[in-house]
Amino acid sequence: MQSTAKKAALPAITLAALGVVFGDIGTSPLYALRQCFLTAHIAITEATVLGILSLIFWCMMLTISFKYVTIIMKADNNGEGGIMSLLALNLRSSRIAEDKKIYLIALGFIGASLFFGDGIITPAISVLSAIEGLSIATPMFNKWLMPLSIGILAGLFLVQRHGTGTMGKFFGPITLTWFLAIGAVGILSIVQTPFILAMVSPHWAINFIAHQPYVAFLTMGAVVLTLTGGEALYADMGHFGRMPIKLAWFFVVLPCLLLNYAGQGALLLRNPNAIENPFYLLVPDWGLYPMIGLATAAAVIASQAVITGVFSMVNQAIQLRYLPRLTVNHTSDVEQGQIYLPFINWVLFVSVLILILLFQNSANLASAYGVAVTMTMLCSTILISFLAYGLWRWPLWKIALFAIPFLFIDFFFVASTSLKIMAGGWVPILIGAIVCTILMTWKEGRSIVLNRLERDALPIDLFIKSINMSNESLIVPGQAVFLTGTPNIVPHALLHNIKHNKVLHERNIMVTVMIRDVPYVPEIERVCVEKLDERFYRIFVYYGFKDQPNIPEALQLAYDQVGFELDLMQVSFFISRDRLIHTVGDGMAPWREKLFISMQRNTSPVSDFYQIPPNRVVEMGSQIEI
Repeated sequence: MQSTAKKAALPAITLAALGVVFGDIGTSPLYALRQCFLTAHIAITEATVLGILSLIFWCMMLTISFKYVTIIMKADNNGEGGIMSLLALNLRSSRIAEDKKIYLIALGFIGASLFFGDGIITPAISVLSAIEGLSIATPMFNKWLMPLSIGILAGLFLVQRHGTGTMGKFFGPITLTWFLAIGAVGILSIVQTPFILAMVSPHWAINFIAHQPYVAFLTMGAVVLTLTGGEALYADMGHFGRMPIKLAWFFVVLPCLLLNYAGQGALLLRNPNAIENPFYLLVPDWGLYPMIGLATAAAVIASQAVITGVFSMVNQAIQLRYLPRLTVNHTSDVEQGQIYLPFINWVLFVSVLILILLFQNSANLASAYGVAVTMTMLCSTILISFLAYGLWRWPLWKIALFAIPFLFIDFFFVASTSLKIMAGGWVPILIGAIVCTILMTWKEGRSIVLNRLERDALPIDLFIKSINMSNESLIVPGQAVFLTGTPNIVPHALLHNIKHNKVLHERNIMVTVMIRDVPYVPEIERVCVEKLDERFYRIFVYYGFKDQPNIPEALQLAYDQVGFELDLMQVSFFISRDRLIHTVGDGMAPWREKLFISMQRNTSPVSDFYQIPPNRVVEMGSQIEI
């Protein structure tokens, strides 16, 4: 019965996947083929058109269809995908030495950081390239292209705080209409020049590379633009499942994209001057304005998908303790994954705005695009190869058969796009480097702070024995909950409460939140309660990296286990507010220590992050030297 229901829901889920997963790769025809010719100033001939189209065809088949859809999407972390899930799966492997896993963490951080760089460029290039169709209709729109693009993107970022649930209902049908439309105009052109379908033969790509190796090398930096968004297929697997994404790719997206690229190629064979904008010149005059409207909608959807992806990735990094706490707003009472991060939203918007003002048109932006994409692809190939070795237990010959060809392709793409660095490719690399530095600094800084706390603190068992031997006059009625990241030592807030207030509550509960390397932890496994003494309890609360922590709810589950009644108005939550002080000595470089201290001081309040009523929170300060 359940299987029948799933099959009935499959078309609806596949349609929804179209609207979220394929927005980025689906808007590539707006600029990708034109950029292939402009990058190396290639003359438009039968050999070059078919050679480039053959490269596009085989790159899409090998990289997207085989590597991502067939192999990488097998890396299923309890239904979730994405580079953070891939990293979490690798860290479980017992075949990889613990001291070597730091290199995998670094690779995961680099891939995630570069994804953030892509997240800034995608909205800018997608919306700009869609709006530029107006200049084909009439030159009078030329001076309005940038203001219109900025206005559309400003509106998009402004509505983020309201959530995307309502808009999301329309994403699937609009994107399906987009793919069918670009496929249809492609067919109209192919019918006039059917010879273009010879592009499926790899000999055209081989001849192009053999006769013009340097030109082909340059061109590959633009061919990669047809693959942008490939990471989204894996990253969004948790939202829709593997099968709907596969169906949407093989039955709608791939055929329509190839038909459109072939149609643009056929147009160039008939009219080389169409290189000015082969996508829009492919459209009949009567359909130009509707196509511009549809392209703009598709670009907005592509931008929305990337923004949502960045929100999700940042939230996962916060949960895994790779980033400081940020304010996370839940925009839906039904959909758990719909979140809004105000700080990240406005960082993205300002960055996109700067990019548009800096590069001004999609052709210039295309020079900056692709560098981060290829590096992310390389990180994914390395991580999936280690996963095949460590977790899937593939034999070495099988790993080599997969890894060597794709590492060669990825290195070739990276080398080709590296030529774009001076022309704008430095932008996503700089963004990625900044984000990666933040990730590594926060991870190392937290490790140093925890080590300092454990070294200087009092073990909890010794503390309980000493308390039992002391004066009972310290005891006052009520319950005190202490949030602590070090469950085996006495929380600073507890010591300060005794030192300054001269009291100890009759029931003291130490709560430690643990994040597992799975997306969600079932409620039955949420809490583990340990009774240390009549007055002391220790509770471990477990969340997945996509769960949203809620300490009062977890406390209710724990109290139910031990038979206590929870009345939040009788509970005080004590939180240590640590003040970090920079000192000269061991640890990180001084500038990294100052960066870590700055991030720590600007984290969102613990009460907000863990959804604790603010009027029940007591903060106790302490100083830690790092």
